[in-house]
Amino acid sequence: MGLRHLARRGAGATRQGRSGLPGGIVTRRRGRGTEPDDVRPWAEGDDVRHIDRNATARTGTLHVRTHHEERDRAVVLLADFRPSMLFGTRRALRSVAAAEALVLLGWRIAGDGGRVGLCVAGAEPVALPPRGGGRGMAALCQGLARAHASALAAPLHADPLHADAPLGPVLERARALLPAGGHLVLASALDAPGEGFSDSLAVLAERISVSLILVSDAFERTAPPGLYPYATPDGRRGTVRIGRARPVPEDRLAAYARLGLASLRLDTELGPDGFAPLMERLDAVL
Repeated sequence: MGLRHLARRGAGATRQGRSGLPGGIVTRRRGRGTEPDDVRPWAEGDDVRHIDRNATARTGTLHVRTHHEERDRAVVLLADFRPSMLFGTRRALRSVAAAEALVLLGWRIAGDGGRVGLCVAGAEPVALPPRGGGRGMAALCQGLARAHASALAAPLHADPLHADAPLGPVLERARALLPAGGHLVLASALDAPGEGFSDSLAVLAERISVSLILVSDAFERTAPPGLYPYATPDGRRGTVRIGRARPVPEDRLAAYARLGLASLRLDTELGPDGFAPLMERLDAVL
């Protein structure tokens, strides 16, 4: 809830000012909505149903009235709170960074008149249909906090990566919450997406808009090679060797680039102040 002020920064410059198509110039969209946009002189090709009688009578020449296009943005935020996300070496766990980024994005969407829903992959599944306004975001924040607390309290498998449930079924649950034309935003490290995840994502991307936020911990990118000791919750101890040749986080996103998904990398050590401009950029393409 405390991140709401960060999402407000710069919101006024983009409010009702995004185009639905990519391009170098951002223009206000016009259509047959109910909110008046402009009154201008008649031009060849204008619809006669849009003639403004008052302006026409006052000026003696034909004038038409344009309106803002009605736009209902519905976005479902999918947070990965599975065991592999409960890891972090700088500032916060990857799961916490994912929640912070999604909440920042949610506040931006809600502040722009959109509706935001929530789906959580973790020990306590959460599914909230898209709702608008502050009440919708308050329920979303409460759902995130409750789901994360359950994830931390759940007993861990000796090998957390193999304790992760596949993300494919969660994608389907999230899709069921969205109306036609909705958007799905997944925040995960994609360490262990599970068998069939790529196929499920490809099928989903053909029906709705999907964006990926790859959460990355500093240890994944900068850990020096060597032997590292570890201890598991059940008391088992050992060492693991980390070599010089390690996959960089972007390699996980490259596999999904061919699907045309909007994606970005989120470094946990940046914190909410660093996440805010990234979420603003992602919000612009939703």
